[in-house]
Amino acid sequence: MISSYVGENAEFERQFLSGELEVELTPQGTLAERIRAGGAGVPAFFTPTGYGTLIHKGGSPIKYNSDGTVAITSKPREERVFNGRNYIMEEAITGDFALIKGHRADEAGNVTFRLSANNFNQPMASAGAITIAEVEEIVPVGSIPPEDVHVPCIFVDRIIQRTGHQKRIEKVTLLAEDADKKLSDSPRDRIIRRAALEFTDGMFANLGIGIPMMAANYISGITVTLQSENGILGLGPFPRAGQQDPDLINAGKQTVTILPGSSLFSSDVSFGMIRGGHVDLTMLGGLQVSAKGDLANWMIPGKMVKGMGGAMDLVGSPDYCIGIAMRSCPLSQLSYVAARNQNALALTMRSDVVARNQNPFTRVMRSEELTVQQEIKIP
Repeated sequence: MISSYVGENAEFERQFLSGELEVELTPQGTLAERIRAGGAGVPAFFTPTGYGTLIHKGGSPIKYNSDGTVAITSKPREERVFNGRNYIMEEAITGDFALIKGHRADEAGNVTFRLSANNFNQPMASAGAITIAEVEEIVPVGSIPPEDVHVPCIFVDRIIQRTGHQKRIEKVTLLAEDADKKLSDSPRDRIIRRAALEFTDGMFANLGIGIPMMAANYISGITVTLQSENGILGLGPFPRAGQQDPDLINAGKQTVTILPGSSLFSSDVSFGMIRGGHVDLTMLGGLQVSAKGDLANWMIPGKMVKGMGGAMDLVGSPDYCIGIAMRSCPLSQLSYVAARNQNALALTMRSDVVARNQNPFTRVMRSEELTVQQEIKIP
C-alpha cells in the first residue's frame, strides 16, 4: 500500500507494525502529484518535498518483522539541483483499477463532486486502467453543464449509483458556545496567543489541527485567507450544531464552513499552491524540534506511525514563512534535544535544507519563551 497518512486508523497501524502489511509512506502532495503524473503519462518528476529526510535518503520502514525489527526499507531517491534548489525524483503511480466517489454523473460518464469531496478523486480517475465511479445520482446526458464537469467521461469506464447510503462524519467538530471566552494562562493557551501574532493582513495561511487552528480565533482587524490541503481556500469557522455537512471537511477530517469568496478544488491543485510558494504561512505542531529548528512530527519508529500527511510539502515549499507551534514539554527534554542539536525521531524537515531553499525563517514557539509583551490582548 502507498499512503501518506494512517491517522487514527488503529487497525491499519497495528497491521503495519506487526508485519502484516507493507506500507510505503509518501508525502501527501507528492502522492497527489504521482497519481496525477501517472494519469498524464509523465513517468517521473522532481520535487523539493522530503529532501534531506528518510524519503530522500532511504531507510524508511516499509515492512516490519513479527518481532518488531525492520524487514524492508525504502530506497534512496535520485537528487538534482535546479536553479540552486535541491530536488528529489519521484515516480508516477498508476493502477489496474481506480475507485472514485462522486456526487452526480451523467449517463456518458461525466462526474461532478460536491464541496470538498473532490480531494484525490479527480487525479485518481485518470490514473486507473479501469475507473469505476460511485455516485449519488445518475442524470441524462446534457443535464450537467459542461463547465461544471470535474472528471470528463473519457476517464470513466463504469458508473454505479449507490442507494440507501448514509454519509458518515468521522470528526463532527462544532463551534463551542463559549468560543468567545478568554483563554487561560496555561502553557498551551499562551502558545495559541503567541502564534496569532504571526498573522499579517492579506496573508494566505495553512494551519495544522490543534493549537495552530485555534490561533485563527484571534485574527482581528486583518484579513487572513485560510487554505486546507484537501482543496479549500477560504475556510470559515467550525459550524454550529445542525449546520455540519459531511461533504465539507478540512484536511484533519473536521467539519468546517466556508466564507464568501472561497473556492474548492482537487488535492493536486491544492498542493500545487503549496509547492509553488503561493501560501504565505504554515503553522504546524511537532513531536520534537531541535535547537536548529529541525522538525519531527510523523513517526516514532516501531511504536507509532501516523504518516507525514501534508507536513513535508508544507515545510519544504520555497517562499513562505514557517511557524512551528510546539506544545510545552519538560525543560529537561528541551535541553536534551537542544544539547544533541538534532532529532532522535524521523525528520519532517531539516533546517539547513530549508535555509538553502531560501525560506525566510523557521520560528519555534515554546510556552517558556513567551512574555506578557508578546501575548495578544484578548477583548
